[in-house]
Amino acid sequence: MSQNAVPPPIDWLDQDIPWHFGNPLNEQKLLIDGHGIVDISNRVVLSLTGPDRLTWLDSISSHSVANLASGESATTLILSPHGHIEHELHVISFDETCFLIAETGSADLLTEYLLKMRFMSQVEIKVETDYKVFFEPIREISDYPTWLTPLEFGELGLTKAGSSAGGDQSRYLLARPARFIGREVLIPITEVQSCLSGKEQTGSWAYNAIRIAAGVPRMLDFDHKTLPHEVGFIGPAVHLSKGCYRGQETVARLHNLGKPPRRLTLLFLEAGDNQLPVKGDLVVLEKENIGVICSSVQHFEFGPIALALIKRSASESETIEVNGQSATQQLIVNPESNRG
Repeated sequence: MSQNAVPPPIDWLDQDIPWHFGNPLNEQKLLIDGHGIVDISNRVVLSLTGPDRLTWLDSISSHSVANLASGESATTLILSPHGHIEHELHVISFDETCFLIAETGSADLLTEYLLKMRFMSQVEIKVETDYKVFFEPIREISDYPTWLTPLEFGELGLTKAGSSAGGDQSRYLLARPARFIGREVLIPITEVQSCLSGKEQTGSWAYNAIRIAAGVPRMLDFDHKTLPHEVGFIGPAVHLSKGCYRGQETVARLHNLGKPPRRLTLLFLEAGDNQLPVKGDLVVLEKENIGVICSSVQHFEFGPIALALIKRSASESETIEVNGQSATQQLIVNPESNRG
């Protein structure tokens, strides 16, 4: 870590990267204003090479990536046979290589699965250790391999994701409480210092604050039951009219005929000295457990906030409780987005 970096507490969701650099609330403002850079090098980076790299990835994941040109990026998911999210992949096509950025701790399971699915495809899979990943609140392609945040996260438009009998992804969209716009850049370790020169470093506290405030989930927020429909990933990470992939039947059936059982919700927690809730803490309405916390943070403007997955049937206008704290709700995903 940088000499001025403050390491995270042991219960913070992002370990092994700077928590902040002395003034985390001002660091949030810096990112919102489109400045600053965040070390997110605790992410896993894999490279795919070989002539089948993109068509093969397209065949096993949820989005259409077969025709990505060099410099283009996308988000795709590895789903279980029942359509639950197992891996979220940030895909970058760069010259003759396809890079994948995934969450901390997923390298072994992800690599094992990808190797198992290779069969006769001409693709080589490698865990990369020569790059560090950085986030910047700029949605522009750099000279390095660059992943851009989906258009929906910044209310900039719709990702090209096709449609089916249930319509396109717009049916899931609600106005966001804030916008999340940026890029993830792979910088060779040997060039990190020169790339950071003149840039103001900000920590993972600020990064997660602007992400949570905009209602943008991460793989770390999910449990084993999470479906793409529940968290706003239809469109940004799921194509609705591409070829077959594992979990597609569940995706299509729920999109065309059903309603997601839960909905991603932003919670505004009451002010006070109570500790922030952590992943897995229960959300309660009138003594009934209606959901779970995904992640939480102290925001410079909104105060303590959290993302939660809550039963679709639960009232959205009621004040709810988390660990004895009252909280108000703002929906991120339209709970009535499907037929039924």
